[in-house]
Amino acid sequence: MSVAEVRNLVKKYPSFVLDDVSFGVGRGRITGFIGRNGAGKTTTIKSMLNLIHPDSGEVLFFGKPFLRNESEIKQRIGYSTGTVNWYPRKRIRDILDIEKRFYETWDAEACRKYAELFQLDDTKTPRELSEGMKVKFNLMLALSHKAEVLILDEPTSGLDPFSRSELLDIFTELKAEGVAVFFSTHIISDIEKCADDIVYISKGRIVSASSKEDFIHTFSSEGETLEDTMLRLEKEASHA
Repeated sequence: MSVAEVRNLVKKYPSFVLDDVSFGVGRGRITGFIGRNGAGKTTTIKSMLNLIHPDSGEVLFFGKPFLRNESEIKQRIGYSTGTVNWYPRKRIRDILDIEKRFYETWDAEACRKYAELFQLDDTKTPRELSEGMKVKFNLMLALSHKAEVLILDEPTSGLDPFSRSELLDIFTELKAEGVAVFFSTHIISDIEKCADDIVYISKGRIVSASSKEDFIHTFSSEGETLEDTMLRLEKEASHA
């Protein structure tokens, strides 16, 4: 069952078009959204959340149109970009105090757990954090209100290899609890480690939306790693 569904999204810019993008995100599954920089990953994610307004198409969460049920749905989903750049001079503990007021399902115990896991000092301000720690702080916010769907734009960007592995393990734990995890990345090893499904976008169009096994069966040649396959597909697309 798809807990998030994107139907025929179109967003036109002078130099780029998000062209008829459609796919679903399953409950209790990890979906990797892959494509090179500039392929349309961030535009798609921002369109899904009404952070930018698509020219046409529809997004549903839990079977409900997002635009007509935005407040209700936002209580049940979590969103994180790679970094945090708001309230740069406020202490983390003060930001948390503000953030929790927006969510009926805010889980103080989960917030403490992730703060300890990510080794976040709540007396610091975002401007005092490294890029990797900003990523962890943003993820802690997304994970602290019992979200049923996590939508993450380049969540492993800026993380060291150990922290990336730690985060992917968290994704696997959340999956076991029935949470749907949808994350964009250009780091193919992250997909290989934890993804159940792959949505592959190139030049603003969805090339494939399938299970990882089906993707490999369809696109990979014998002896290729997933990274080899992606590099070859992108080279072929650049010459098309």
